[in-house]
Amino acid sequence: MTETLWLIPALPLLGFLLNGLAGRWLGKTFVSLVGPGMVGVSFILSLMVFQEMLSAPGMSITQHLYPWIEAGSFKVPVDFTVDRLSGLFLLIVTGVGFVIHVFAVGYMAHEEGFARFFAYLNLFVFFMLVLVLGSSLLLLFVGWEGVGLCSYLLIGYYYTKDSAASAAKKAFVFNRVGDFGFIAASLILFSVFGTLEMATINRMAPETLALGGGLATAITLLLFLGATGKSAQIPLYVWLPDAMEGPTPVSALIHAATMVTAGLYLLARMSHLFVLAPFTMSVVAVIGLMTALVAATIAVAQYDIKRVLAYSTVSQLGYMFLAMGVGAFGAGIFHVMTHAFFKALLFLGSGSVINALHHEQDMRKMGSLLKKMPITGYTFIIGALAISGFPLLSGFYSKDEVLWNAYSSSAGSTLYWVVGALTAVLTAFYMFRAVGMTFFGKSNVAHPEKVKESPLVMTIPLMVLAALAVAGGWVGIPASQGELFGIPHVLEHYFDGFFAVIPVSGHHSHGTELLLMLAVTTLGLLAMWGGYTLFSKHRERAAALREKFLPLHKVLAGKYFIDELYDRVVTRPVHWVSERVLWKIVDVKIIDGTVNGTALATRQLGGLLRKTQNGIIENYAVGMVLGCVAILAYLVF
Repeated sequence: MTETLWLIPALPLLGFLLNGLAGRWLGKTFVSLVGPGMVGVSFILSLMVFQEMLSAPGMSITQHLYPWIEAGSFKVPVDFTVDRLSGLFLLIVTGVGFVIHVFAVGYMAHEEGFARFFAYLNLFVFFMLVLVLGSSLLLLFVGWEGVGLCSYLLIGYYYTKDSAASAAKKAFVFNRVGDFGFIAASLILFSVFGTLEMATINRMAPETLALGGGLATAITLLLFLGATGKSAQIPLYVWLPDAMEGPTPVSALIHAATMVTAGLYLLARMSHLFVLAPFTMSVVAVIGLMTALVAATIAVAQYDIKRVLAYSTVSQLGYMFLAMGVGAFGAGIFHVMTHAFFKALLFLGSGSVINALHHEQDMRKMGSLLKKMPITGYTFIIGALAISGFPLLSGFYSKDEVLWNAYSSSAGSTLYWVVGALTAVLTAFYMFRAVGMTFFGKSNVAHPEKVKESPLVMTIPLMVLAALAVAGGWVGIPASQGELFGIPHVLEHYFDGFFAVIPVSGHHSHGTELLLMLAVTTLGLLAMWGGYTLFSKHRERAAALREKFLPLHKVLAGKYFIDELYDRVVTRPVHWVSERVLWKIVDVKIIDGTVNGTALATRQLGGLLRKTQNGIIENYAVGMVLGCVAILAYLVF
């Protein structure tokens, strides 16, 4: 299979070309087969490659395709590598991506630009696969920029809507800020190591860079800046909620399986570099924790079902960065995996609701939909239970793994655990607030008689993802529980020796871990019950509480007015400088003035010289004599 590794990204690229060039004329049936089909075959190939990787020496296989750049000592080949990290991401991207593609066939059935949509979606998967397979930072950057381009195309899919066009531009600009950090870090790494091969940098880093040194800190902070833009962390997170302007399958693909996990992949891939910079690790943990808490509080006051899930994604990404910051790289990737399952399920479930309600997204205009849409309702509830940390479901195990490492790692602290636990409780509350407002209580649907369950092409993906949301975390049952039932922590052993290790602080018993797990789970269950009860059975109490805490509610509903702050501090000053200085002074007066002035001076000089050419021979003779006198004077004196 190693020789055919290139087929995994090549097939979605072929789907992009077929649908982009011919799909419009060959019809929806052709597009519906090619779009999901290419990603489905990539998933099958990924399973085969993954199996081969597990038995390969060093659990790593590489295919060299061709030399790409060769300039002196600078050589960058196109090499695809599958190891324990990229192998897992291959399965997530192609597996969850395939399910999303299938759902999109039903969701987008009546939309214009059907072929264009699937062409973009296939291209998105292609670039994400290049990102995770690339062996060098430069090849990773090709995929990194590619998913940025595709996010722009897909978020702005409804390009005739001003809000969609603005959201697409916003995502593009904020990601370019992060890209500055990635590019700067890559240039420094090449100057230090003489290569951009990530495996070589990881191997040489402990011998080349001093622990806690300024160079290691600068490089890792710049890489983290890149990850902050791509994975939507403070202060560059504001593009992600606006990405909801794209079709719902796009939201699921961006938030669950592809783009927003790229920053986390980068940190995990360069773990041996990051552990050399304790200051950067602390920054990563604190920014992740702040992002998780801030986004969770905002989600509590949102009424657009997709925006609730969008801020939930930002919050869960913060959890993952918290894990990375305390050195629990395996725990962070574990949460990436489970999050892909339940967040894709939640977004597609919301899409099923939105589709049934003719693109209504306000939860205040929903209610009592479980009776009308039982498959969508029950699978959405499973996703909500998983993300809320309900016992035995996938999110329960990955969330606990992150919280436990935040507490027990030598880079962690009790404060990290407390804030992380509070975020988990808020997550349980706002998710079951959404469940209560959408599927239970009084119906506020405009035409309830028209509401019906989505077709099988949309509900089967929901059921598949629901199964994964339930069982996807069983590979990561912690030792504190696994010992009771004789179940090993499969994922922990899977990553043994792969990531750089930060030791735990002191000795922590399994009893302590179980006690902390019990505390946060109990609080989470109470929050689920409170969110569901308050917003399904006692909505008048919820309204009364909102009025009682109206100033706080306005702040949360207004998203802390961060967008308005960016508008005042960044957007307006840039517009002012662009209009008043760069345009009216630099462009009009300096550049245009220089060009126009040169033309005017040339014309006036030509006019003066023209007067000397009057056809009078005596004048020409005088001119020649004066010229001769001038030359003689120059030669003599």
